[in-house]
Amino acid sequence: MTTDTPSAAHPCDMTLVDLVSAIRAGRLTARQAVEASLARIAALDGRYHAFCTIDRDAAIRAADEVDRRLRAGEDVGPLAGAPVGIKDLICTRGLRTTFGSRLYADHVPDEDDISVARLRAAGAIIVGKTNSSEFGYGAIGHNALFPATLNPWDPRLSPGGSSAGSAVAVATGMVPLALGSDGGGSIRVPASLCGVLGFKPSWGRVPLYPGCRDEQLPGASGWESLEHIGPLTQDAADAALAMSVLAGPAPEDRHSIPLEIHDWGDSLAFRTRGLRIAFSSDLGFAGVDPEVGAIAEMAALSLGRRLDCKLRVAHPVIEDPQPHFEALVALDTDRVGLRRLSSDRAIGFGTALESLLAREWTADQFTAAIMARKKIVNRMWRFLQEFDFLLTPTTAVAAFPAELDAPPTIGGRPAGAAGCAPLASIANLAGLPAASAPAGMTADGRPVGLQVIGRHLGDLDVLSLCVRLEHPQVKWISE
Repeated sequence: MTTDTPSAAHPCDMTLVDLVSAIRAGRLTARQAVEASLARIAALDGRYHAFCTIDRDAAIRAADEVDRRLRAGEDVGPLAGAPVGIKDLICTRGLRTTFGSRLYADHVPDEDDISVARLRAAGAIIVGKTNSSEFGYGAIGHNALFPATLNPWDPRLSPGGSSAGSAVAVATGMVPLALGSDGGGSIRVPASLCGVLGFKPSWGRVPLYPGCRDEQLPGASGWESLEHIGPLTQDAADAALAMSVLAGPAPEDRHSIPLEIHDWGDSLAFRTRGLRIAFSSDLGFAGVDPEVGAIAEMAALSLGRRLDCKLRVAHPVIEDPQPHFEALVALDTDRVGLRRLSSDRAIGFGTALESLLAREWTADQFTAAIMARKKIVNRMWRFLQEFDFLLTPTTAVAAFPAELDAPPTIGGRPAGAAGCAPLASIANLAGLPAASAPAGMTADGRPVGLQVIGRHLGDLDVLSLCVRLEHPQVKWISE
């Protein structure tokens, strides 16, 4: 990564937890934090293209209002004054949201996604929209509308995707928190390739609306049965703070789940006696770069030793889910609406989406995919009765050349349709909480992530284990 960053005392180098603490204590103003964020964006984003839209004037006004309320002694919220970036697939009222597609190049939503409204209500300041692949199709950071997002460790390399801009914005200190969405690894993959923490909550933990529910937005309506919204941050404590704001049911989303976690940040610990952890380098079906697999395994083994817990090499008996995952994506995609909109506006699609739309699907394929998902849910449930966590490499390869959608081969095998992320989709198919935490670096200086998959609704445990990965010196409850 480049070293052109200010000292640790600079607002852009603070964690989210430390930044909002400083603002609430009066050591820093919201305006200072937002102006620092905008300055960092101006200095670096011409190189990395994390943001596709900046909302400078509105961000400054919002920061001034937060400062006014703080001076008046009002409770502004747990994210008071924190600059945040919002993935361009997530609707923002009054702020251009293109979904990475020329079809929506000038689209300005008239309402916020629930997650965005919750951030605003908590005092967060939206500084802009972060770049994504077209409608989130593909683990990449480029589309036909904006310059390609590039990896902050080496701008010749891909940042992954589809939450590419969000990962790069956090990795470079442009913002301490960015929202991403994850239908098959789109938070975790760029987190891994860019060296940050990416958290995909349990399905339904963060409600989806309107972006994933609006029938008036063909293509932008998301993948209802696979999509998750979650945070990308510097560390797990920051992610927990973000989740304390984002989580909770909403009547607009019939899949949203009750709020049974009330103190995310204060509960990042668990009893380690008898903890059982499984590690798999390839889940039994994926081609994985040997160096990436070895780095992830070393991180898992080191964690197991520090926790003095039982760690075994094991994985659930699951066949490669990619064919069924693709069918479910097609089933969740408004293909008719997209074709009509494309024809009406005489605008085509990128390669990934064009390929999906061109393919003919049968009812039998959709039925087989639904049944396969049920099998995955059941087998993951049984496996996670035997183990508390399943650890894998997040991606099958470290960052690769930016002009590629994926390397042609990984671990001696064709990369296939899953590209660099064959190990990610099982958590989406089963709706399980999963995170990517930094695990180490390749010999040539590229980040590698360790994927942590937890039990159904075990979101807090996943983040707690990520804290332990980040801070080996932390003492945990052992009784």
